[in-house]
Amino acid sequence: MAQDRLPTWKLALFAGPAVPMAAMGLPISVYLPQFYAEQMGLGLATVGTVFMIARLWDVVTDPMMGVISDRFPSRWGRRRHWIVGSVPIILLSAVMVFMPNAPSSGLYLFGWMFVLYIGFTMAQLNHLAWGAELHEDYDERSRIMGFVQGAAIFGVPVVLLIPVMIEQFGTGDVAAERVAAMGWFVVILLPITIALAAWKIPEISNLSKKQELPLRDAVRPLLYNRPLQRVIASDFLTGFSGAALGSMFLFQTTYVLQIDVPSILLLIYFFAGVGFVPVVVRLSYRLGKHQALIAAALFNAVMVPSIFLIPPGNFYAAAFIFMILGVNVGSTTLLFRSIIADVADIDELETGHRRTGLFYALTTLTSKTGGAIAVGVVFWTLSLIGFVPGEENTDGAIRGLSIVFVTIPVICYLGVVAIMWGFPLDKDKQEDVRRQLAERAASEAAPASD
Repeated sequence: MAQDRLPTWKLALFAGPAVPMAAMGLPISVYLPQFYAEQMGLGLATVGTVFMIARLWDVVTDPMMGVISDRFPSRWGRRRHWIVGSVPIILLSAVMVFMPNAPSSGLYLFGWMFVLYIGFTMAQLNHLAWGAELHEDYDERSRIMGFVQGAAIFGVPVVLLIPVMIEQFGTGDVAAERVAAMGWFVVILLPITIALAAWKIPEISNLSKKQELPLRDAVRPLLYNRPLQRVIASDFLTGFSGAALGSMFLFQTTYVLQIDVPSILLLIYFFAGVGFVPVVVRLSYRLGKHQALIAAALFNAVMVPSIFLIPPGNFYAAAFIFMILGVNVGSTTLLFRSIIADVADIDELETGHRRTGLFYALTTLTSKTGGAIAVGVVFWTLSLIGFVPGEENTDGAIRGLSIVFVTIPVICYLGVVAIMWGFPLDKDKQEDVRRQLAERAASEAAPASD
C-alpha cells in the first residue's frame, strides 16, 4: 500500500535540527581553523594537522554509529533516542571549542574537537537515516531531503548574520566574538529543534525491529554494492572540495579579493541557495537524481573559475559572482542523500536486512574524510608556497592561494561527473526494488496470518 505524501508542517519540524547542525558546521570549516591558527597562535600546520586527525577519527565512529543505531532500537524507534542522546555531548564540547581561553594548545583543540565530532556524528547520521526511512517513494525521498538540505542552507546565512553584525559593530576582539556568538547560537537552538522533531515526528513502526546482522558484515557493502561505491567516491570529492574552499575562504576574500566584509559575501552566497532547493528537487523529478547531480557538478566545475574575474577590492563584482555560485550550493548534498536511500533498498533486497544507518554512515564518513584531508592538504600547501596569515605576503604567495582555491573544486567536480555518468539506479529500477521488497514482506507475513 502506497504511503501518503507527508504534510509540509511535519517535514518542516523534522528538518529543524539541520539548522543548528549546519550552523555548527560552517564555523568549524570556515572560522575555527583561521581563529585557532591566527588568534590562538597555533599556526597553520598545527591547526591543519589537528583538524585532519580529529576528523579522520570518523573512520571509526561513523561506521560504528551506523551499525549500532541499526542494531539497537528503543521503544522510541531506531533513531530518535540517539539524536536526543547527542545533545548534551554537543552542548558541552561546543562551549569548549567555540569559547576557549587564550592561550590555547593543540592538545586542547584536538581533545574537544574529538568529543564534538562524536556528538555531531550521533545527531547527523541518525537524522539522515531517519529521513530516509520516513518514506519509500523515489520522488518523496527527494522532497524530504530537500527540506533537510533547505533547512541546512537556511541555517548558514542565519548564523552568518552574527559575524556580519559583529564585523560591523564589534568593538573588542572581533574574531573571538564572532566565533563565541556562533557557538551560543548552536547551544540554544539545537536542543529546541531536536525536542520538537522527536516529539512530533513518529518513526515507522515496521522499521523499529532489531537487526541481527553480524558486525563483520558491516564492510560488505563496500565490497559488493557498486552503486554505493560510486556514491561514496563522489561524496568524498565533494567533501574535499567543500572543506578546501571553506578553509581558504577568509584568506581568499581578505588577501586576494581584498574584501573587508567576508561574512557578507558568505551571506549572499547561501541566501542565493535557499530559494534554489525546490528547483533542484523538481529537476530531479524531471531528469532523475543522478542526471540532476551531474548537471549540478558541471555547473560548479564551469562557474568556479569566474572568481578570477573579480577585480581586487570590488565588493559588488564579488557579490555578483558569489550570488551566481550560490544558487547551486547544497544541490549535490541533497541529491547524494536522496540517492543513498535508494541504494539502501538494493542492499535490503539482497541481504534481507535494512541497514540505512550504516549506509549513511559510509557516505558521511567519506565526505568527512575528504573534508579532513582537504584541511590538512590545503594548509600544508599554503605553508609550502610561502603564504602566512596575518603577515605581508609576496605576490607569488597570493597568486598561489588563488590558484589553489579555484583548481581544487574544478578537479573534484569533474571527477564527480565522470564517476556518476551512467549510474544504474533510476526511478524505474527503484520502484521495481520496492515492489520486490513489498512482495517478499507479504509472503513472509502470509504464514503468520494462516
